Amino acid sequence: MRTAWLEAAMIALTSVGAALVGLLLTWIAVGRGPRRKLTPAAREDVEEVALLFDDEALVDATPPARRLLETMPVGVTDWARFTAFAAPRFPEFQSRIARLSEFARLEMTETATRGEKPRLRLTAENLRGLARITLIDPEGEGQGQRVDNLSLRAMEDELEMMRATLDRSPVLIWRIEKNGELTWANRAYLLRAGAFDADEEGFGWPLPKLFTLPPDAFSGGGPHRLELTSPAPGASDVATWFDCHSVVLEGGTLHFALPAEAAVRAEQALRDFVQTLTKTFADLPTGLAIFDRDRQLRLFNPALSDLLQLGPEFLATRPTLYAFLDRLRETKMVPEPKDYRSWRQEMTELERAAASGFHAETWNLPGGQTYRVTGRPHPDGAVAFLFEDISSEASLTRQFRGEIEMSQEILDRIGDAIAVFRPSGELAISNAAYGALWGVDPEATLGRVTLLDAVKQWQACAEPSAFWSWLQNLAREIGARENLTEEITLLDGRRVTCRLETLSGGAFLLRFAVVETSDTPPPRKAEAIIAQQG
Repeated sequence: MRTAWLEAAMIALTSVGAALVGLLLTWIAVGRGPRRKLTPAAREDVEEVALLFDDEALVDATPPARRLLETMPVGVTDWARFTAFAAPRFPEFQSRIARLSEFARLEMTETATRGEKPRLRLTAENLRGLARITLIDPEGEGQGQRVDNLSLRAMEDELEMMRATLDRSPVLIWRIEKNGELTWANRAYLLRAGAFDADEEGFGWPLPKLFTLPPDAFSGGGPHRLELTSPAPGASDVATWFDCHSVVLEGGTLHFALPAEAAVRAEQALRDFVQTLTKTFADLPTGLAIFDRDRQLRLFNPALSDLLQLGPEFLATRPTLYAFLDRLRETKMVPEPKDYRSWRQEMTELERAAASGFHAETWNLPGGQTYRVTGRPHPDGAVAFLFEDISSEASLTRQFRGEIEMSQEILDRIGDAIAVFRPSGELAISNAAYGALWGVDPEATLGRVTLLDAVKQWQACAEPSAFWSWLQNLAREIGARENLTEEITLLDGRRVTCRLETLSGGAFLLRFAVVETSDTPPPRKAEAIIAQQG
């Protein structure tokens, strides 16, 4: 009996030892050999992206799904954040997901493919009023590969830096897919569109479109100057201008809107200034034509059309300077040229002279009009021409010149020497007899000659007399002079009667008559007048 018990005990111990040895060998084999099962951490890397929603509230989500939501922009709700990811990739997502209660299961496939990547698949299930949404990525499905944490961290850091940079950019940036849907916008765009809620903690979907872009913007054309009226709540409807630049991408277009308000205000101020100048110049009788640095007409007034007989329709075409001058030549509103080449050379010199500085010349037109043409340089290489009708002035000048010439001819026909002095004592006019008597060139007497200069000339040709001293004192007096007659003797023995006669305005006349007979009445002596004044 005892022996049987011992045998049974030995058999049991042997079995236990064999089991322990087997377990030890198995542990050694598992520790040294390759792992055939995924660890919990490894299983998390290939875990499906699944989210459970109760209306717009997130009830639960797998770790990959939560990381996906963290990469989305801040939204009003978790549903809005997920919609920001799903709607651009699944165009019918919002319309179909709204009808999930009518179906037990929905499946969608990504339509906006990027490159050669496999398309995502989305599955939505109705679980007793809750929506379970699953995303399947064909690239990672069933691979079971772990993610390099260092590479992932570097990509996340770069993504965070790029997101912060775009969110702080003052430029409005947005992306439009080929199907015309706006799928992404930076913070400046969202703020301008009023997409954020009152606390600026999130925004709704779909994103609003601020601009109506022209068709060529989607093919890289531009830039385009666009006007925008802010629809943001509480914002005043003040028109804002932007210069929109577009860049064509593989799946759509990327757009940048740069503020252009300052440029628009400057252009408007310039237009207002030009309009003010135009209104001011419209009432001027002088014709005005301003040509820019390329010598193209930029500004003109109505008087230019009237004076030069140019139709407003021609001036409105902004002709060049030479086309403008050619038209004047055709209408005979320029001096008659000898030939076209010489005329063109004269016009070229006119343009150069006006561009380099003030230039003026007179045009005597074939029709009898007389125009004064003035050229002035303007900033930035522009040049302005003023056309003034001086026909009346020129006619009056010619009339005065004719009267002066006739008066001079009459004086020259008088035998007595005559010299007229202004109130200031300056010689105004003399006749030919005066030049012959005193040996003075008549043309020279038109220069500046004072009474004192004339008295010195007379003294040099005559004998001494108190009359000369009296005339010198007369030159220093101001006001009306007393009439006087005196006789002097020239060095050649001829006797000359000198008469001083006052004229209107303080001017006076000296008349010298050569005495030819002995019965001339005795003149009034200068000595007697001087004695009376003394």
